[in-house]
Amino acid sequence: MANINITFPDGSVKQFESGVTPLQIAESLSPQLARDILAASVNDKEWDITRPVNEDASIRLFKWDDPEGKHAFWHSSAHLLAEALQDLFPGVKFGIGPAIENGFYYDIDPGENTITSADFPRIEKRMLELAQQKNPIVRADISKADALKLFGDRGEEYKCELISELEDGHITTYTQGSFTDLCRGPHIATTAPIKAVKVTSLAGAYWRGDEKRNQLVRVYGITFPKKKMLDEYLVLLEEAKKRDHRKLGKEMELFAFSQNVGAGLPLWLPKGTALRDRLEQFLRKIQKQYGYQQVITPHIGNKNLYVTSGHYAKYGKDSFQPIHTPEEGEEYLLKPMNCPHHCEIFRALPRSYRDLPLRLAEFGTVYRYEQSGELHGLTRVRGFTQDDAHIYCAPDQIKGEFLKVMDIIFFIFKALKFENFEAQISLRDPNNKEKYIGSDENWHLAEQAIIDACEEKGLKARKEYGEAAFYGPKLDFMVKDALGRKWQLGTIQVDYNLPERFQLEYTGSDNQKHRPVMIHRAPFGSMERFVAVLLEHTAGRFPLWLAPEQAVVLPISEKFNDYARKVADQLNALDIRTQIDDRNEKIGKKIRDNELKRIPYMLIVGEKEAENDEISVRKQGEGDKGSMKIATFAAELAREVNEMINQQ
Repeated sequence: MANINITFPDGSVKQFESGVTPLQIAESLSPQLARDILAASVNDKEWDITRPVNEDASIRLFKWDDPEGKHAFWHSSAHLLAEALQDLFPGVKFGIGPAIENGFYYDIDPGENTITSADFPRIEKRMLELAQQKNPIVRADISKADALKLFGDRGEEYKCELISELEDGHITTYTQGSFTDLCRGPHIATTAPIKAVKVTSLAGAYWRGDEKRNQLVRVYGITFPKKKMLDEYLVLLEEAKKRDHRKLGKEMELFAFSQNVGAGLPLWLPKGTALRDRLEQFLRKIQKQYGYQQVITPHIGNKNLYVTSGHYAKYGKDSFQPIHTPEEGEEYLLKPMNCPHHCEIFRALPRSYRDLPLRLAEFGTVYRYEQSGELHGLTRVRGFTQDDAHIYCAPDQIKGEFLKVMDIIFFIFKALKFENFEAQISLRDPNNKEKYIGSDENWHLAEQAIIDACEEKGLKARKEYGEAAFYGPKLDFMVKDALGRKWQLGTIQVDYNLPERFQLEYTGSDNQKHRPVMIHRAPFGSMERFVAVLLEHTAGRFPLWLAPEQAVVLPISEKFNDYARKVADQLNALDIRTQIDDRNEKIGKKIRDNELKRIPYMLIVGEKEAENDEISVRKQGEGDKGSMKIATFAAELAREVNEMINQQ
């Protein structure tokens, strides 16, 4: 057989016989690597490790620690779950079963069966029994007609619907044991590496996300190559339950929901409103230093505004129905995006190159109709406030503006202790330029500005070709929280599209009309989602400068309530947010109750403290800090706050 050249990530090249598999390549490098490999990519395409490579190619080999390795492992585990469900619940029909960030799910139509959480142990047991059979997971190409017959004969109506939309010649199945599934792959080589299984939850899911279609049962699960990994994950899962922002938000009296108001429309309680206001003021102060100007736009807009911007085509199905006015044919929409309104502000006045960059900022509330099954606390809502800003600049100003936005994002992450994050530069596909608008020159300028800005900041950002928006490249920040979960919290996008759609212009130094470039940026993303992430990241123990209440005074008996009020009044006068717990309860219960509220400082006062004009200080998580004068405590707290929000 002819030899082919295989190029490895370090640039080295080795020759192998045509038809070699990634697994065989791994075996030639190291027996341990061959045992650990789970997935591969060939010429940047996902590839089964048992699938032949027949031409010169670049190759990457993935283990468990690689996201691609976990994805293949969990994708195969979804098939294993389906095989177990097929055995245990005859007559079930299958929808889709993808890998997700943590584990996998499978959507099933249970038919006459009823599946509850009580069935989880036997599903797990059956999955492990099947995994221990070490069945190979075999890929096969299949014609469209044969696929329709195979799944049609089994009564798999959902699979047949998917097959009917596929192009003949590009359809594959995967089989392990007695189970065959329609799937593009890739998968691990056999079920053998799956050593630990946990079915985690059930949920309802409409077929293909359409509320008018059948509601299926979504079975969630997670698997690992070692039992110890599952045990560690379950500990994290319990910690995540304790940190659930919905639970903490209720305990800390931050927000609430009301069916009378409507699903997915949060009500911010006084303490939550104060928290949001401090976050807004924090960002407003930073933005003022960077030359942003605040604007305010309406909560609704004429439908034609969003047709012009393209948002109606993109978000029309996810928007609330148009609002009709008494005027014939006149329609308004609840605002799904702030960008079109800001473009109209730019157009409201003649603009010169001397006005650029023009930085417009708004905490603007927008509305999108999320399906009821997708709503989740503050992370998926129907009305949310974005910390939106749009920068209108000349092409040669993009890099400088990017650097400034990055400075803002880094400052926020540091102040809020989001210290573990990754960055991704999303670039256009150089082999498929027709997907994008704008000239090659402008794209090169925009992409190079982002790359140069990252290099100048020393930010290691991975490049992903083909991930750019159609209107321009972008830089996304994914933050890891205290439990290792990833959240996208910051984004900077370059947009040539909206200035073109709205015919935005400025007069250049050459006295000619020019089109500005638009930079979108939102360090928080949305106030709702950001507060949810921050709650779970900190377990409700906010940084001192942000805490809804910084201190609570606890008199040990009613005799000292007057002194407690004096202490609270003095601290509040010094802008230290302080309340009193003067309930007729024992001091031990007051301490325990206020620990649950995550108030950073508890100030205990009794006879000794009243006589000496002092307070006995307890710090959340650290315990007793001793007695001190009120003024001394106030000075220490002010110093602590100042260090937190002004650190560089």
